[in-house]
Amino acid sequence: MSKTKEEGATRRDFLKLAGTAAPAAVAAASLTGKAEAAEMPTDDTRMQDTAHTRAYLESTRF
Repeated sequence: MSKTKEEGATRRDFLKLAGTAAPAAVAAASLTGKAEAAEMPTDDTRMQDTAHTRAYLESTRF
């Protein structure tokens, strides 16, 4: 059997790149300054904290 040279990237090349790129991405993310906390949404899509919603949540606890 003869092996032919394929054009382009192979699976082996992809795995080599993936094996080195993932740790590099983690290292870059950990070295980039201070993390900021996300702000809580204040629009009308959140459930409001009212006596009615507290009573409902208390009634659904086991």
